[in-house]
Amino acid sequence: MNDARIGILTISDRASRGDYEDKGGPALHAWLARVLTSPWEAVARVIPDEQPLIEATLIELCDVVGCSLIVTTGGTGPAARDVTPEATEAVCEKMMPGFGELMRSASLKVVPTAILSRQTAGIRGKCLIVNLPGKPSAIDDCLDAVFPAIPYCIDLIAGAYLESDSAQCKAFRPAHAAKR
Repeated sequence: MNDARIGILTISDRASRGDYEDKGGPALHAWLARVLTSPWEAVARVIPDEQPLIEATLIELCDVVGCSLIVTTGGTGPAARDVTPEATEAVCEKMMPGFGELMRSASLKVVPTAILSRQTAGIRGKCLIVNLPGKPSAIDDCLDAVFPAIPYCIDLIAGAYLESDSAQCKAFRPAHAAKR
């Protein structure tokens, strides 16, 4: 059995130039390492806020690298250069608006400006793409909220089988869902 490939994509002009340390990508990796119990391999990238480059990187991670899950961090706000949701929508066959709705709802319990975030999710082939905010504490809040649905979503699109430590974050699968 091959390890699941998970894309960890940091989208930040300043981090991609080396102006400051990428904290979002390592926070995503640490969260996944803490929660996942099935074998997986991280495929990390740090790129600037350029829609054509974001689209090309998402396509590469899905279609060439074979990621079953891509989690992005950054570029989800209202600023002019925040184009991650637009890039995600451009490359996905199906959008999954419930992910963004739940992430904003969870974040609003922590900070009133969460309403400004435009996180979303979508499906490209056998890959689920989830856009997260750039702040590491917000990444945890958002993943804690939506991850319970992620493994079963990936099952439904014939991606890799992901298992989690239920003490960290319990993934939901219906009783009829067969374990692979």
